[in-house]
Amino acid sequence: MKQILNYIDKSFNVPPRDLKMIIREFHSQMHKGLSGKTSSLKMLPAYVDRPSGREKGRFIALDLGGTNLRVLELELKGKGQIRLIAERKFVLQKTHISTNAESLFDFIAGSVKNFIRAQKIGDDKKIALGFTFSFPMKQTGVASGKLIHWTKGFSAKGVVGKDIVKLLKYSLLKKGLVNIRVAALTNDTVGTLVARAYKDQACDIGVILGTGTNACYRERVAQIRKFKDKRAHATHMLVNIEWGGFNKLERLPYDLELDALSTNPGEQVLEKMVSGMYLGEIARIILKDLIKRKILFAAGGCFSFNAKDNFKTEYMSEIEGDRSKGLRGVARALKRLGVSRATLEDKILVRKICKVVSMRAARVSAGSLAAVVTKMDPHLLRKHTVAIDGTVYEKYPGFARNIRVALRELFGRKNSRIRITLTKDGSGRGAAIIAAVATK
Repeated sequence: MKQILNYIDKSFNVPPRDLKMIIREFHSQMHKGLSGKTSSLKMLPAYVDRPSGREKGRFIALDLGGTNLRVLELELKGKGQIRLIAERKFVLQKTHISTNAESLFDFIAGSVKNFIRAQKIGDDKKIALGFTFSFPMKQTGVASGKLIHWTKGFSAKGVVGKDIVKLLKYSLLKKGLVNIRVAALTNDTVGTLVARAYKDQACDIGVILGTGTNACYRERVAQIRKFKDKRAHATHMLVNIEWGGFNKLERLPYDLELDALSTNPGEQVLEKMVSGMYLGEIARIILKDLIKRKILFAAGGCFSFNAKDNFKTEYMSEIEGDRSKGLRGVARALKRLGVSRATLEDKILVRKICKVVSMRAARVSAGSLAAVVTKMDPHLLRKHTVAIDGTVYEKYPGFARNIRVALRELFGRKNSRIRITLTKDGSGRGAAIIAAVATK
């Protein structure tokens, strides 16, 4: 028991020397990706820079990044002020995300039509729409981009390699929505950065730490060597890193087992260590191993840790956040999984496993974030605002604090020049702001 627990402790630890290794490897992959060489970081130009904060007007925004589609109407009032006029969620069914392009985009267009009717927006009114499409895509313009591959359980045929905006326009026309112009296409990471930058010009990094994970940052166009459309007036551009694919990380047997069971073996190495979609699964695989070794739940009882994805990241969050006497919250979470006889030692051990998994995730995230900051500003000479959205960062107990601790270890007092701000709903608001920039 002591041997295996020491192994887990040591293996999941990410000391400062490992954080510095992550930074070095991350920089190498960033440079390769910007040059068009083979890299685990795609470094995709977003065809847009930060907004000025003076953009104004009313816009419709779509936000697709999971099984909910959000449609919003927003008014940009300038001086960094945004007013949400209306918002509605539409739930995608399995047929929409797994059948074909027509099924998916007809559903999106139909949702837009329902929203516009509910808002009583007339057919004679021209509408500029911004579309947040939170999947890896290669943009070819501010309002055009092709899906590289699906993530987050989507598998609709006929979308990979196709222009997302063209597919949406076709479905909008089928629904009779001829007054809508798709003015901008973006992903949630770029949207989050843009939403914060609308009122904070120091914001130059956007990060998602939720079900999935990704980051973007502001880069000099001259550094994006693979970008050929170097317009004279464009000095900077946002770059979608797609950092979930970073693969220069040491993987443990538990990571390899998770990867083999996933829908995309060999891909999204960082994402599988950091995001909410996978954290619970890593913990489940460890707990299953401890049960098999009779280290955990030796008293018996009914449990179901053999089933894939049966231990959710939400359970981890609840367990790690439990500070009650006797760990009653841990007992409740285990009872939902069918564990009827957990000793106090069992509960302490389960919480410990959750902690080592989440701690590694936070520190890997911090190392990756540090790499992005130092790519722009190697000696941290100026202030940087990092806009972060996502439930893992926002709600997981201690996750944000652990990122901050790792940054202090790396940069000392200079870490205060990195300001991290929770930027909720950046994906929706950012799409509207980018539509405004494109329209202008």
